[in-house]
Amino acid sequence: MTNQTHHEASPVVPERYRTAVVPHIMVTDAAEALSFYVRAFGAVEDFRLDAPGGGVLHAEIRIGEAVLMLGDAAEAPFVSPAELGGTSAALHVYVPDVDALVRTAVAAGAELLQEPADQFHGDRTAHLRDPSGHLWVFLTHLEDVSGAELAARAAGLAQ
Repeated sequence: MTNQTHHEASPVVPERYRTAVVPHIMVTDAAEALSFYVRAFGAVEDFRLDAPGGGVLHAEIRIGEAVLMLGDAAEAPFVSPAELGGTSAALHVYVPDVDALVRTAVAAGAELLQEPADQFHGDRTAHLRDPSGHLWVFLTHLEDVSGAELAARAAGLAQ
């Protein structure tokens, strides 16, 4: 094992995965989910491996620069939100224009849970649920907020 700083490239981790935890979501119909993400979120399908018996074994998409893995839920522990009765995770993705994305996503069948709105933390955000049951938070960055200002704004929310 080599002693590398966090700035040095690791030969065992692909460049696109070096600075992120990559979500890998499971759905009941990955082919339909892929089609939905392209239509609703402007996703680009980078990779797809179909399962020998049908369905999608593994796929990778990009929404902006964000990478997401997905596949058909085959067996525990890999289950879909429908099998769980919901999900405890939300997928956050920064986009250039959250309002435009929401219009497109809702027209494609996403459920709007929170209209786009400017938030105290400096981002304009919206919450959506996709047809597979996954929660999405799309954000457009509006301003950099210092730690002190962020704390002051958060404290003001309680008043």
